Amino acid sequence: MDATKRKRIWGWFFFDWASQPFNTLLLTFIFGPYVKELVGDGTTAQAAWGYGIGAAGLVIALCAPVLGAIADTSGQRMRFIWVFSLMYVLGSAVLWYAAPGDFNLLLILLAFAIGLIGMEFATIFTNSMLPDLGTREEIGRISGNGWAFGYVGGLVALVIMLALFAESAETGRTMLGLAPLFGLDPETREGTRFVGPLTAVWYVIFMVPFFLWVRDPKPVTARKGALVQALRDLRGTLRRLPRSPSLFAYLASSMFYRDALNGMYVFGGIYAAGVLGWTVVDVGIFGILAIISGALFAWLGGMWDARFGPKPVITAAILALTFAAISTVLVSPTSLYGMALPEGSSLPDIAFYGIGAIIGAAGGVLQSASRTMMVRQANPERMTEAFGLYALAGKATSFLAPLSIGVTTQITGSQQLGVTPLIALFLIGLLLLRWVKHEGDRAAWSDRSE
Repeated sequence: MDATKRKRIWGWFFFDWASQPFNTLLLTFIFGPYVKELVGDGTTAQAAWGYGIGAAGLVIALCAPVLGAIADTSGQRMRFIWVFSLMYVLGSAVLWYAAPGDFNLLLILLAFAIGLIGMEFATIFTNSMLPDLGTREEIGRISGNGWAFGYVGGLVALVIMLALFAESAETGRTMLGLAPLFGLDPETREGTRFVGPLTAVWYVIFMVPFFLWVRDPKPVTARKGALVQALRDLRGTLRRLPRSPSLFAYLASSMFYRDALNGMYVFGGIYAAGVLGWTVVDVGIFGILAIISGALFAWLGGMWDARFGPKPVITAAILALTFAAISTVLVSPTSLYGMALPEGSSLPDIAFYGIGAIIGAAGGVLQSASRTMMVRQANPERMTEAFGLYALAGKATSFLAPLSIGVTTQITGSQQLGVTPLIALFLIGLLLLRWVKHEGDRAAWSDRSE
């Protein structure tokens, strides 16, 4: 591999490293549980979290394929990445204002949604660059290594946050027993609130290699009528989808199983805080375990993908995640898989740590293999548009998991029963996967008559 190509691949890896803290620190392990602390009631917090993230998912679903089509038509992916990076940074930084006693839930959810939309849209354009980084035989390993590298970045950021900033509500000290760095006031939870600015600064610093080493594979040209042409091309792609049943089935399958996986990530921390009574620090330790397993298995998954192809890897990961979802419902402070436990038993905590390791491992494998499967299914000439459709598939029902969890939680009054929709989503995704061909329906993309 020549030095220029290697540098470009590493630059592409750095997007995963730079953006992973949004998922790790904000979505799951630090800010989500902190919202529960601020709201006070786990059921209310889980419902509000679901509604807010569901609304952001709806915006992403509506806009993603159009943005991808415009990028393919104009050849200007990097400009879009710059714009959405700005949304990511601003949305993350504003979370600093989530102060106890002066907490505007609507404002904070809006800022969180802006950052989430920015991250998801930037991901569309960086994912679409994957086929330009190597051959079809290489991209599985490249994708897996990228996910693994991103998980390591998330792990480093989480350890820094837990060791130096995130304070316990009871002691005002970090996981290492230190006062929050930079003189941040534990009384007003400034150490924990620093998670927003830290996520923003982390992204700014570590996106530098990406912007220095990665370039658009196509010449950047400003074409008149790009929007009209993009919409016309997108309409044609959607009309041809039924003639590509493998791609159609894959988009439908991934729509459900990725939505379920995102639901696990989004609600894992707030669930543990509400059901098991874990603190932010407890959830953070849980996150370290999940991320380590995720990084290891994302790397292994890339090798399995290269050897066996993405479909069997995806199937195994969905089965593991379905087991984890069922287990989540069956673990509580007083029972484990239907067996009553004595008060104060540590078994539920141990079991949930194990569930976290499974979610991290299978989730890393699933996301990596899903990205390479999309490359196999898509029209090579319309790759950004294809990943826009992929984002649409991931977000068309992205409101379904959080909103169904929010509604189910509110109706049942139980966080445990509230997450049961995830089980059904995984099973639907697994069923639809049976109609997906390993190499897709490439012949369908040669028909450009419409």
